[in-house]
Amino acid sequence: MSAPDAPTTVRIAAVRNSLQPSERRVADLIVGEPETVIELTAQELADRIGVGRSTVVRACQTFGYRGYPQLRVALAAELGRQIETGEDYGSSVLGGIRADIDRTAQSLRAATSLLTDEDVEAAVEAIRGARRLLVVANGLSAPVASDLAMRLTAVGRPAETVADTIAQQIAARHLDADDVCVVISGSGANEASLRAAAAARTAGARVVALTSFAASSLTERADVVLVIAPAGASFREELEHTSRVAHAVFVEAFVDAVARTMHDGARRSRANVLEILSENLGDTP
Repeated sequence: MSAPDAPTTVRIAAVRNSLQPSERRVADLIVGEPETVIELTAQELADRIGVGRSTVVRACQTFGYRGYPQLRVALAAELGRQIETGEDYGSSVLGGIRADIDRTAQSLRAATSLLTDEDVEAAVEAIRGARRLLVVANGLSAPVASDLAMRLTAVGRPAETVADTIAQQIAARHLDADDVCVVISGSGANEASLRAAAAARTAGARVVALTSFAASSLTERADVVLVIAPAGASFREELEHTSRVAHAVFVEAFVDAVARTMHDGARRSRANVLEILSENLGDTP
């Protein structure tokens, strides 16, 4: 993936699933303890996690760096750019909520760092030009799919979404080469979503994936991949926290990008939506 501006820890987290076990240990230490890693030599890092120095160097090259010194420099630069809020919200329930919101807000700054102009433009064009558009997701990604389908329909790009997993596969198999299936899965490993993606490919439709990891079973089945930087530092955190805030924020902006390519059609559709909303609002007692 070509995303040289992405923070080091984000680039590593996005490819972690594709690494060999020994390289994953390198990745997990770098992402989990970046302040410690920048003070270690390659040999010291290797000794700490029980791998060879060559494994550390090879992992750095997999992450897109010439070697370990270049990774350390990039990591130090990333830490230097981080904004410390300095806020102490206390130990109350509300304090914990505020701290979690701050953590999420900071992660959003890097949400689009793994995207490229080519991938986003390809996705916009595929969705805008599709004869039929099916949006598929399951689990905590399902609300994002529903939101995407509703927002696209509201701007004049009709999209459908199906809740039942078997019905998803049936709908996907009824697509053809003029159609597009958007599959949303943060982990890229949801089995039901993968089956729907495979069904769409079998039918000849294009598959656009919205996910958090650059290498997964879903990305292998997709024609266009949009990787939203994971909020967590690892696949485990992705499963534990399963935040879809970044995906939801991206969907809003992405639909606006699609609408801009539709010009007057999108404006007319939005005017119709506002009229319908107005008609369905009652007076406050």
